[in-house]
Amino acid sequence: MSRYFYLAVLLLISPLAVSAQPASNKIDQMLANLEAIHQFEGVTISPDGKWVTWTQRANGNSQIFLQERGASTPPLRITAGDGKANYREDTVAWAPDSKRFAFLSNAIVEQQQVFLRGVKSPAKPTQLTQLHGDLADLRWSPDGKTIGFLITEGGSTGGPLAAVPEQVGVIGSDFHNQRLAEVSPHGGTPRLITSLDINIYEYSWSPDAAAFAAVAAPGPADNNWWVAKLYTVDRTSGKMNLIFTPAVKQQISIPRWSPDGSQIAFLGGLMSDEGFLGGDIYSVAPTGGQARDLTPGTKLSPSGLRWLDNGKILFSASVDGGGALAHLNVANATTELIWKGDQALHEDGNYPDFSIAGDGSTSAAIVSTWDHAPEIWTGKIGEWQQVTHSNDKAQRFWGKAESVLWSSGGFRVQGWLIYPDNYDPQKHYPMIVSIHGGPASEHSASYPSVHFDMSVMAGLGYFVFFPNPRGSYGEGESFTAANVKDFGYGDLRDVLAGVDAVEKKVPVDDSRIGVTGWSYGGYMTMWTVTQTNRFRAAVAGAGIADWLSYYGENSIDEWMIPYFGSSVYDDPAVYAKSSPITFIKQVHTPTLVVVGERDGECPAPQSFEFWHALKTLGVKTELVVYAGEGHSFRQPKNRVDVLKRTLNWFESNLR
Repeated sequence: MSRYFYLAVLLLISPLAVSAQPASNKIDQMLANLEAIHQFEGVTISPDGKWVTWTQRANGNSQIFLQERGASTPPLRITAGDGKANYREDTVAWAPDSKRFAFLSNAIVEQQQVFLRGVKSPAKPTQLTQLHGDLADLRWSPDGKTIGFLITEGGSTGGPLAAVPEQVGVIGSDFHNQRLAEVSPHGGTPRLITSLDINIYEYSWSPDAAAFAAVAAPGPADNNWWVAKLYTVDRTSGKMNLIFTPAVKQQISIPRWSPDGSQIAFLGGLMSDEGFLGGDIYSVAPTGGQARDLTPGTKLSPSGLRWLDNGKILFSASVDGGGALAHLNVANATTELIWKGDQALHEDGNYPDFSIAGDGSTSAAIVSTWDHAPEIWTGKIGEWQQVTHSNDKAQRFWGKAESVLWSSGGFRVQGWLIYPDNYDPQKHYPMIVSIHGGPASEHSASYPSVHFDMSVMAGLGYFVFFPNPRGSYGEGESFTAANVKDFGYGDLRDVLAGVDAVEKKVPVDDSRIGVTGWSYGGYMTMWTVTQTNRFRAAVAGAGIADWLSYYGENSIDEWMIPYFGSSVYDDPAVYAKSSPITFIKQVHTPTLVVVGERDGECPAPQSFEFWHALKTLGVKTELVVYAGEGHSFRQPKNRVDVLKRTLNWFESNLR
């Protein structure tokens, strides 16, 4: 390890100082335009459908805005502070009567607290808590008498995507478990409900407000989500009753109690990342027993659910590289599609961009596609009208986006193809193939950003191809599970077949194709260059070079068991056969390797290992380690730098 530490010291300097090529004016202009895009998140609509809130984030802070739906008046900024400074204010939760809402704010003290505001109240919001720790997931009780929330006392790790703390002292002894708590909207002392020895990941109220449904597991929280179980929690005593244990190859999420109290619905499936959800919808009695699969064999991947008053479930789903909203008749387990689009809308999980009112139809959404920069839209499902116009002046510098379908290994596979700006069918163009992370995820339509988004390459005269190979969401559970014990093999065949399909459609220069990806996409990039010389340049972001050593280095090893079938100690061969390092002498592709110094999901030593091998073998390579960053980069300058380096690497090796 001392050798890695010495190399890390050499590279943990200002990123721009590490032999970066001068960026062209075109690249600088594109990135500056993307940085100027206003970002929205956390959209909500009141139960009566009359009010909409959203959060706009910038420079690590966030602001809440409130507007009456259909009103022509400007939105009102909601803050617990003086209205002049930037604070971190978010997580709006509406009371059942639609007259009040709670939210989190750090405007009064350094850490966020729960505040309450009346919709039309001219007074300052009322502070309800004075707690030490991280608060999340505000939820009103059905009777409107109390507000539930989750608290990590003393502060959390920030989740698996965040930078891991410095690994010193007694390792593995510091747990940061979330506890379920409640506070009265009239104020008073908040009450902790669950014990410190178990982490509550998600919860929902029972209709009579006497209990909760919760997904929970003992700590450490970041790692044990993959083995969490479903419980009911008595509100008065905090006693937890186990009602469902998922199979080894299944994770669960979004527990939701039915309006009549007879069932708890939840999402179950093979999920590689907490908060990036897909699977089938199940239901189980609150007393436990056999869970019933309500969406078996469907060729889509439900990602969120909401019970309606008529006993049906409205759910969101990934499908065909986009999204859908559908009604599920629980009684006979039949599904009716009510909307389908290129964007994957979802109310639950990470980065929610959809909210539904009490009537089950009136809704609000953050609409973001390749054609439209993100804005708030509201209306009946599928009949949304634009509300905000913050990004009306956004400049587009890429061509059209087109869905591509092809067959591979008996599967129907989908991907997105972005055309070059000012496309000329008489010319031959280079192409970048960008493989998404996960692998249980999906690339759907969204406006380009500086978050390692290769769409910007279209502005430099490239085709950009985003395949959704086996292991992805969007084609049902059998497709998502099709790469179990087969990482790199079937999914690479799908990607290569997709490249062939694209080349039959458009004039791609086969001698000038690059490959890239982040996380599992970074692994797939490392794997791809060991299996084929078809790609003339590669950029591996936060990749995995050796599954055997990775097992002991990462902070979330529980995710690997469902995919590999056992631990690395019980079956090292299944890990070795999918490891790029096993085939490292076959690499000839110039490869840039980038990673965050404190990445817990795909630790930096994996990138060191791959880079060191290429350097030793005489393959053109460069490694850049970003100081203090985790799996998801937080510093805007680092996001821009890694994207700029990627564009320059492809420009220099494919032009």
